[in-house]
Amino acid sequence: MKENLINVLSEAKIFPVLRGGPLKMTDIAKALADGGINIFEVNIETSQTLKVIEEISKFSIVCAGNIITSIQAQAAIDAGAKIISSPIFHMNMVKLSKDKKIPYIAGTSTANEAYNAWKARIQVVKIYPVTALGGIMYLEDLLRPMPFLNVLPLGNVKLNEVKSYLNAGAVAVGVGRDLYEGYSYAEISRRVEKALKELGE
Repeated sequence: MKENLINVLSEAKIFPVLRGGPLKMTDIAKALADGGINIFEVNIETSQTLKVIEEISKFSIVCAGNIITSIQAQAAIDAGAKIISSPIFHMNMVKLSKDKKIPYIAGTSTANEAYNAWKARIQVVKIYPVTALGGIMYLEDLLRPMPFLNVLPLGNVKLNEVKSYLNAGAVAVGVGRDLYEGYSYAEISRRVEKALKELGE
C-alpha cells in the first residue's frame, strides 16, 4: 500500500470489521462502500474468506484480520490484502511486514504491549477488546502518558460511539456488527453516509 496507513485511517474514521458468510461479507462491503467507506478489515475464518478478500480488493483497501501465522498472512497478501492485522502483537508478523513492505496492525490490550508495539515501529496499534477494557475512559488513560501512540480501538464499539473515541485520540475506530447487522443494504449505506457526514462536521 503506497499511501501512509495513518493518513488512510484518519481519513476513513470508521474502520469496518467484517465477519460472517463469504457472500454476505462481500455484499455488506459493497453497501458500506456505497455509503463512502473505502477500507475494510475482513476476518480470516475459513479458506473461503480469501475469495472475499479477492472480491473486495477490486473496489477497496482490504486489511486481513485475525492473522496469527506467516502462512495466513502470505495467503491473504496473495489474495489482495494490502494490510495485515492480528488480535495479538507478534514479532514474526513485524518481520513479515518489513519483508513484504505491507503495514501490520498489532493487537494489544495493555499499556506495556502498546508501548512495545510502538517500539517495534508499528505505525498503528489496535486496542482490543476496548469495550471490555473500559472503553473511552481506558483509551484516554492509555494515551495520557503516551500521546505518541496511533491507536485503533476495536471490540463491540457502536457506531454512535465513534466520535467520542476519535475525540479521545483514536486515529480511527473499528466497528463490527453494529454497522450492518439487522439492516438492509440500502439502510447500511444511508447509516454510514450519515455517520461520515456528522464526523466531518
